[in-house]
Amino acid sequence: MIVDDKAAVEGGVLIVERQILARLRNRRFFSLYELNEAIADLLEELNTQGFQKREGTRRSVFEAVDKPAMHPLPVNAYEYGEWKRLKVQMNYHVRVLDAYYSVPYDLVGQILDVRFTRTTVEIFSEGVRIASHRRCERKGQYQTVFEHMPSSHQAQASWTPTRILAWAQTIGPSTQVVCETIMAQRHYPEQGFNQCRGIFNLASKVYSPERVEAACERAIAIRSPLYKSVVSILKNGLDAVALTPPAGPPPIEHQNIRGAEYYKELAGAKENVTC
Repeated sequence: MIVDDKAAVEGGVLIVERQILARLRNRRFFSLYELNEAIADLLEELNTQGFQKREGTRRSVFEAVDKPAMHPLPVNAYEYGEWKRLKVQMNYHVRVLDAYYSVPYDLVGQILDVRFTRTTVEIFSEGVRIASHRRCERKGQYQTVFEHMPSSHQAQASWTPTRILAWAQTIGPSTQVVCETIMAQRHYPEQGFNQCRGIFNLASKVYSPERVEAACERAIAIRSPLYKSVVSILKNGLDAVALTPPAGPPPIEHQNIRGAEYYKELAGAKENVTC
């Protein structure tokens, strides 16, 4: 049986208009708080007023019928969300409003349902949520879960600046300085990881660690602590050439400066006089 409550609801609205709004229509309020306080007083009066055709009040009916059937409010307040169907890109991310969110890499190429709110991005496959990310704050930003990566990418992601510098220190202090400089010159240290790993490959697969350390020392001496400089030094065998100290400044020629020869002549003249 379908019960139509429309008339009862409209009747309740009419009672509120007569008992509350009509009684406040000529009053002037200077804040929303003051208005709400006046409405609350009249609402309490209405709820405790007895019915005309049956026993009880609106308050007693609420306590006996409605309140026992009520459930607690959700822990989290409702948050408005939008839905889109998006394709997973080759880098196992979906693009949502110019930011990127990862999914398991084996879903590349599939069309997934994406729900995004002000704070969260949720991704669903056939009704099952497979990923949840915090909403990015900037365009072009990535949110990537380590477990979503293929094994080859996981191995690459395990590199950190601390790990790279710890490895470089085992080769030598000059190698550590070069790697530290490479990462410091980038906006993000991660942008220099490939070149640092390139130096790692030189020391482990192509040349000896001693040669790489010597090449890094020369690169620092010529003020070019870069991966390409280290490669060039090793390729041309310059790591085996001794570093020569920089030439001193040229002698200063001036009429007020006597120079070393003057003092030599002066010392010789004194010896002749003594004899």
